[in-house]
Amino acid sequence: MLKSMIYKEWLKIRWFLIGATAVGLLVVGYAFMDIQRSITFNGANNLWYYILFQNYQFFLILKYVPLLIGIGIGVAQYFPETVSKRIKLTFHLPIRENKALLMMLATGFSGLLISFLLQFITFLIFNNSFFASEMTCSALLTILPWYLAGIAAYFLVALIVLEPIWKFRIFYALSTSAFIPLYLKSGLAGAYAPIVPKLALITILISVTMLFSAYRFRKGEM
Repeated sequence: MLKSMIYKEWLKIRWFLIGATAVGLLVVGYAFMDIQRSITFNGANNLWYYILFQNYQFFLILKYVPLLIGIGIGVAQYFPETVSKRIKLTFHLPIRENKALLMMLATGFSGLLISFLLQFITFLIFNNSFFASEMTCSALLTILPWYLAGIAAYFLVALIVLEPIWKFRIFYALSTSAFIPLYLKSGLAGAYAPIVPKLALITILISVTMLFSAYRFRKGEM
């Protein structure tokens, strides 16, 4: 039963996930192609000067990519469940309702996590080939909150899309639009390092918020 449900969730997100992962990797590659071009035309010394002393963040092109991927995966996975209230079919399966919902969430999250890890590791490999380890560490700490934003957005989209009552849905959407920018604040490279563990903890805490919306859905509230 669980294998069939996991396969069903995979079918809903597979093409968007594969396409989004490819786009993310292309964006990472483009950022480092631009670095190579800068080194060729301006010299490595000038590039390092701008990065170290002018806070030049060549990877800013990545900033909203994880967020868009997280939102897209969430919509692709959960919006079909709201069409003709199809999610109610899940509630009639011989499996506990919350377990089924958490399995759906875990499937989507796993796909999203693999996509983000591929992008993150690719960024790490390329960055290490151009810069010192200290600069790589600073860059990774800068982009990590952006990927946490994508994961948080995925969980919050599940909360919003599965919410059957419009006043709550609007409230959740407005709260999300105010909350997500906390992950995307601009600053010096690596400046977010002290708060990354807190952002990660918050992201974990909101991971199961969709159970509130699903509870109202299965109770037939409108």
